[in-house]
Amino acid sequence: MAISAAATESGNPAGHKIKTSVAAVFALVFGVCALVCALTVLLSPAALVLGVIALILAAAGIAMSRRPPVTGKGVAIGGLVTGLLALIVSGAQIGGAATVLNTRSAVDRLDKQVQKLKDKLPNKVPSQITGKK
Repeated sequence: MAISAAATESGNPAGHKIKTSVAAVFALVFGVCALVCALTVLLSPAALVLGVIALILAAAGIAMSRRPPVTGKGVAIGGLVTGLLALIVSGAQIGGAATVLNTRSAVDRLDKQVQKLKDKLPNKVPSQITGKK
């Protein structure tokens, strides 16, 4: 069995097949999903969960990439960065929403809007909908 020149130059003298860390790939996938969720404001709570998962997987991916036949340190760092960015964005959005909703004037404005919408609703249900004549 001959060892190829590319295998010896890459630091893999035994000719083992080089593979990317699965944890690093999943860290990047979860990080990108978390960032997309963070940018859609309504999914910010999901972005927090996905961001934490991305950080855990990125740490595992970096640790796994230290072993000789496993690569993927850059992919794991990408997952780490996107996961952190998602956590920052979603945390800011959730914090901002909590601040707005805890302001008494904002709550009063929302209450007035809901009351206006309730006033526009009909008091009786039309007979065509209920099926009675």
